[in-house]
Amino acid sequence: MNKWALTVIYLLACAFLTRLIPFSSFFRTVDTLVHEFGHAAVTLLMSGRVLSIELHADHSGLTRSLLQGQWKFVPVTLAGYIAASLFAVLLFWLYDRGRLRTGLAVCSSIALATLVFFVRSGYGTTWLIGFVALNLAVLLIRKAWLTKTYYLLVAFLSLEESVLGPAFLVYASVTRPAASGDAYGMQNLTGVPAVAWALLFLGVALLCARSSLRLFLKRRTAQANE
Repeated sequence: MNKWALTVIYLLACAFLTRLIPFSSFFRTVDTLVHEFGHAAVTLLMSGRVLSIELHADHSGLTRSLLQGQWKFVPVTLAGYIAASLFAVLLFWLYDRGRLRTGLAVCSSIALATLVFFVRSGYGTTWLIGFVALNLAVLLIRKAWLTKTYYLLVAFLSLEESVLGPAFLVYASVTRPAASGDAYGMQNLTGVPAVAWALLFLGVALLCARSSLRLFLKRRTAQANE
């Protein structure tokens, strides 16, 4: 079967199965966290100022920032979806190398930095504290089966959301361009239609998903042969 078809099948299966897991909705915000952190990190790289980050219970988010020079908003706007896709690859790369504790430490570091420097109040504060606390609990318990199960839950939900977000964005950019978030923002900045940017985000997400799944299956094959 074609590798792209397999990627889509795995993603659809993941999307179905993860919705059967109690409290999985809580971990879907990890993708939002990384998305907004990506905007913030590139804002700082562009010598801008991050005013605040908001994380909402419906898995949406918002980063408010100040930048001098309109062109600087281009990499900042691009950073959100691309950062989320690359983060999924990072999680599976660490999984392939058996560095699950490092992966959880990275997740916790991003959450703590966002909590300390960018999130001011609301749902985001509660969620970040809860997420960091769960990560620390898993790290302190030091049970291999628990660490692996928890890590893969976070990794697969991050992977799934990193693709579903751009997929819904493509639909929104066709039906209601003004409601297509970063894709519409790129349209305003460049004049290129929102749907083109949404397709770009989706293309990057699928490439990263394929790489992530290849790393996961490689690790599974290696473990089966041990």
